[in-house]
Amino acid sequence: MISVILDERFFPERQMIQKNQDILRRSRRLCQGKRGNGPIVYWMERDQRLIDNWALLFARQEALIRHKPLHVIYCLTDDELDATSGRQDFSLAGLSEIRQQACGLNIGFEIFLGAADAVLPPLLKANDCHLLVTDHSPLRHKQQMCERIGEAIAIPFFEVDAHNIIPSWILSDKKEYAAYTLRPKVRRLLDDFLSDFPQLISHPLAPVSIALPAQPRLEKDRHTRRKIGQFTSGTSEAHKRMQGFVNDDLQRYEQERNDPTGDAQSDLSPYLHSGQLAPQRLALAIDAANTNQQSKEAFLEELIVRRELAENFCFYEPSYDSFEGFPGWAQKTLNEHRQDKRRHLYTLEELEKSETHEALWNCCQQDLRDSHKLHGFLRMYWAKKILEWTASPEEALDYANFLNDKYSLDGCDPNGYTGTAWSIGGVHDRAWQEREVFGKIRYMNERGCRRKFKVDNYITAHCGDSDRG
Repeated sequence: MISVILDERFFPERQMIQKNQDILRRSRRLCQGKRGNGPIVYWMERDQRLIDNWALLFARQEALIRHKPLHVIYCLTDDELDATSGRQDFSLAGLSEIRQQACGLNIGFEIFLGAADAVLPPLLKANDCHLLVTDHSPLRHKQQMCERIGEAIAIPFFEVDAHNIIPSWILSDKKEYAAYTLRPKVRRLLDDFLSDFPQLISHPLAPVSIALPAQPRLEKDRHTRRKIGQFTSGTSEAHKRMQGFVNDDLQRYEQERNDPTGDAQSDLSPYLHSGQLAPQRLALAIDAANTNQQSKEAFLEELIVRRELAENFCFYEPSYDSFEGFPGWAQKTLNEHRQDKRRHLYTLEELEKSETHEALWNCCQQDLRDSHKLHGFLRMYWAKKILEWTASPEEALDYANFLNDKYSLDGCDPNGYTGTAWSIGGVHDRAWQEREVFGKIRYMNERGCRRKFKVDNYITAHCGDSDRG
C-alpha cells in the first residue's frame, strides 16, 4: 500500500488508489539510485500510446505521490528519422497524435534526436530528474540499452511490462517448450491480471522545461505518411479498427482465420506491434463481445497464449534470431540434411524482388512489399520455402528475418522472430516425417495451400493474372 499521505488535489481519482497494486506488480526495479528533485521521466519506446499504458500509469502514480511534473520522452536516431520503411513512418505518425494528447493531459512530451543511451543519462542529470521509467521489451536491443543506461545514471530506474497481459517474468521463470507448457500458467494467472485500466486524467502539475544543451529535439512533427498501405496510424484508428473487428468480423474468426482470401483477420497486428493498441484492451473487448464462444476462444488463444509464448522465447533465449536458438532435435536434423541438394537456390535480391519459380510465393512476397502485412498462414509457408531455397538454415533465417523486418509493419517483433524460428527451426513445434532439406522440420508447400484455400483467387486479388506463372 502507499505509505505517503496524499493531498486530494494531487490525487483526486480514488480509482488510482484501488488500482495501485495492479500497477506496481507489473513493474521491476532495474537499478537503485537516489531520487532527484526534478520531474519523473517515462522513456517511451515500445508502447507508443498514453491511454491503457501500465508504464505511464506507474510513472504518473509516482509523480502524483511525489508531487512531481511528468514527462514522456521518445528517442529517435538519425537513421530512424531518415528511414524509408513504412513501419517508421507508421510509428512517427502515431507519435504526432501522442504529442497532441499529452498536451491536453498536462504531460510533457518530447522527441529527442539520438540513441537513448546517449540522450537520457546527461538529460536526466542536467534536469535533476526524480526517477526513470520505461516499458518492457524482451528484444536484445532494448535489454542492452537498459543495461547501459542503468550503468550511467544515478537515479532509480524501473521497467514496466505494458505490452503483455501477464508480465513475462511473472508468467514463467524459464523458456517454455511449447504452447501446451505455457497455457496452464496463463490460465492460472489470467483472471487476476486481466483487469481494466485506471483512467488517465489530466496531471495536476504542469510540465516544466526539460532540455539539454546541444541535444537536438524534433520540434515539429515530421511530415509522415499517416496511411501505410491499408493502415492508418494512431491510437484512435487502432480503437476504431478494434471495434469494427469485434462487431463485424470476430464471429467468423474461428472458421475462416486460416483462409487468406477471406476477411476474418483482425488486421490489428501493426497497432499491437507499435503499442498504439494495448493487447489487454483488445482482450477485454474480445472477452466482452456478444458473439460465438468458439471464435472468442480461438482469438484469445492467439492474442494471449501464442503471443506471450513468443515473448517468453525472446525473453529467455538470447539466440532467438539465430540457429543456436533452435531446439536440440531441430539443430540435429537440420545439420544431418545440410548437404542435401536444393533443387532451387535464390539470392536475397531474387527473393526480395519475387523472382522465384513459384507463383504463390512470389505473390506473397509482393503482397508483403505492397501492403506491409502478410496473412499469418501464408507467412509460415513463405518462411518455409526460404529454408528450401537457400544454402543453409542460417541463411534462410537471416533472409526471412531481414525481409519481414524490412517490409512488415509488425516486423522487428518477438512474434516475427518466433514465427520464423518456428517455420525454419522447429521452435515450439515437434518432429515430423523426415524429408530432404527439411529433415524433421514441418513441411509446407503450394499444393498443401491449395487444399486450404483458393490460391488462384489470392494471386489474382494481390498480384493479377500475369503473375500466376
